[in-house]
Amino acid sequence: MLHLLYIFAFTILAFIAVANLIRNLILFSFDRERIYPPKSAPLGNQGRYPYNSSTKQFIPHPELLDATGNLIKEPLLVMRSINVDDARQKLDELYEASPGSKKSENQQEEG
Repeated sequence: MLHLLYIFAFTILAFIAVANLIRNLILFSFDRERIYPPKSAPLGNQGRYPYNSSTKQFIPHPELLDATGNLIKEPLLVMRSINVDDARQKLDELYEASPGSKKSENQQEEG
């Protein structure tokens, strides 16, 4: 009898959990399509927010500005592509030049 009570209780909990999951997914999908107005900065924290409420102007992060204060329009990270053989050769050179490599130990023993 106690087993049936456990099965019944966990079945009810499972239905509640699944209903809650479906409800949250629906609410999140509606919330994602909603457009929020920009937050105004509270008093005393004017410099911490990227939106200036008094002039209605976007303030960029300081790292996105150059030395003169102009916005940087070029990419900040540029990756160069190389082929596998070049990458393997560079990694082998780094490994052989490291202090713990076997070739550097053998050269120290010989010298």
